[in-house]
Amino acid sequence: MAVKTRRRYGHFIRWIFIVIDFIVLNAAYIATCMIIGDMGSLPFFSKQVWLMLNLSFCIVVYVLSSLHDKRVVYIDRVLIHLVKYVLLHAVIFLMLVSFIDALPKWRYVLMFYGIFTISLSLWWIVSRKLLKWYRSKGYNYKQIVIIGGGHAGAGVRLMKQLEKDQGYGYHIVGYFDTEPVEDLPCYTAGIDTLEDFLNTHRVDEMYCAVPENERNELQSMINLAERNAIDFYYVPQLSKYISRRFEIETLGVVPVLSVRPHPLNNPLNKFAKRTLDLLFSSLVLLFSPIVFLPIAIGIKLSSPGPVFFKQERTGYRGRSFLCYKFRSMRVNDKSDTLQATKDDPRKTKFGNFLRKTSLDELPQFINVFKGDMSIVGPRPHMVQQTKEYSELIDKYMLRHTIKPGITGWAQVNGYRGPTNELWMMEKRVEYDVWYAENWNFMLDIKIMFLTVLNAIRGEKNAL
Repeated sequence: MAVKTRRRYGHFIRWIFIVIDFIVLNAAYIATCMIIGDMGSLPFFSKQVWLMLNLSFCIVVYVLSSLHDKRVVYIDRVLIHLVKYVLLHAVIFLMLVSFIDALPKWRYVLMFYGIFTISLSLWWIVSRKLLKWYRSKGYNYKQIVIIGGGHAGAGVRLMKQLEKDQGYGYHIVGYFDTEPVEDLPCYTAGIDTLEDFLNTHRVDEMYCAVPENERNELQSMINLAERNAIDFYYVPQLSKYISRRFEIETLGVVPVLSVRPHPLNNPLNKFAKRTLDLLFSSLVLLFSPIVFLPIAIGIKLSSPGPVFFKQERTGYRGRSFLCYKFRSMRVNDKSDTLQATKDDPRKTKFGNFLRKTSLDELPQFINVFKGDMSIVGPRPHMVQQTKEYSELIDKYMLRHTIKPGITGWAQVNGYRGPTNELWMMEKRVEYDVWYAENWNFMLDIKIMFLTVLNAIRGEKNAL
């Protein structure tokens, strides 16, 4: 990527976003007043209410505006942050208007927050997309160097992650290590040349992946960053499967990394996920005869045998359960041991259509309703596959710490269908474990939306 400019005006972006946030707030207020009637005679339309709305938002911005500084943030996190924004604003606003005895009617308040939430969410989503596009063109970037980590270490993994999406706005200008790493898309040299490089190049941030046992090297990197007014970040040498969030605590003067518990260990999160599963699966099953009946007729006409295919698969905490699907193959004695392939002769023509459109998975909403599965989660594998891969892939069984799903984070990222090579299953496990350790309600909504979108567009790995 050709770098076109040196972050001119970059420090204004946060303030531009905040100003437009205020514009959205006031536009939502005016729209509410226009909808409910004559603006001049309404108790909701008053200087006191307007002033309290904006004063409340000033407090919210002061407390929660850090989102506008983040370069790597996903839409589900944006929406969670937005919910915090709106709820905090509502609490502060209602306290203030109650204090001055100017509380509007509740229906006006609810209407305003409905309009405000929708407007702000649209603005935030669109603005993040526009900002990513702007950065992908070479503007508002940060120049960074990465130090250490080895051929397969955290440093190289970080580089690949940042190179995957130019919209993050990071321009990697150098990689430094004790041993050369070939085929990297940036300047590469030994650690001993780093100081000279910093004296002749502009660097905004330094990411150090030097192992902790090399304390002298690590401390010299920190000192070097401080002397050159460079922001310093340490990249811990953790397993690639450990993607959970850590929090820094201090015991006396000793820093300690504490692992946040799995989100779904929280009873409220479990309840929210189960509620979504029950509501959505009930709705699907209620209208299922409209779709199930023609599919059942098509299966019966395509080949003799049952409509449903039932297979024992590995579920929550390694417990097996019967997983339901529409039968897409001729009845055979290898269905529990042999994975389907692209040109599998066992598939019927109608069954191939069901697989391509993912309609064969619809009966799994029965599993969701029963509680064996969730709508979103790691795809359940055959028991035989679980036995094989648990011996070949480290951390494989971590994907069973939550319920399996009809669709999942791995699937919407392209890792679905047959796994002909071990690395494909390793990547699937990596995405599944990340999902389990970073779950949130909005992430489930996002995955469901992407699943429907992919089904409409068609997926090459759907076999």
